[in-house]
Amino acid sequence: MFSVTVRDHMMVAHSLTGEVFGPAQQLHGATYVVDLTFRAPTLDADGLVVDIGLASGALAAVVGDLSYRNLDDDPSLSGVNTTTERLAQVVADRVAARLRAGGLGPHADGVTAIAVVLRESHVAWASFERAP
Repeated sequence: MFSVTVRDHMMVAHSLTGEVFGPAQQLHGATYVVDLTFRAPTLDADGLVVDIGLASGALAAVVGDLSYRNLDDDPSLSGVNTTTERLAQVVADRVAARLRAGGLGPHADGVTAIAVVLRESHVAWASFERAP
């Protein structure tokens, strides 16, 4: 299996629902390093999994829509407990939609999996992987 990973970051504000989250139930900020990986069993005729420039642009667009915002106020996330795990899924789903719409170009036709890792710190991170 081949893979290509690109990286970006996002800074958000949000609160979490549930006693388990203690003080994080209150509005607080979070900064994530975001790694986006595309996987394919074979390379295309040019030797690529996906165009790195297009992959970087897609990730920048997705995290740009979430960054510097209070996620509690985002209608598309209404009713979603925006844990790190769930935000990894949100990013992966939005990138997958861009891929299906052709936004990652013809090199991405062989992609069979998309994985997103959100790193909260050097000791804690969460991930989500899905088919495109």
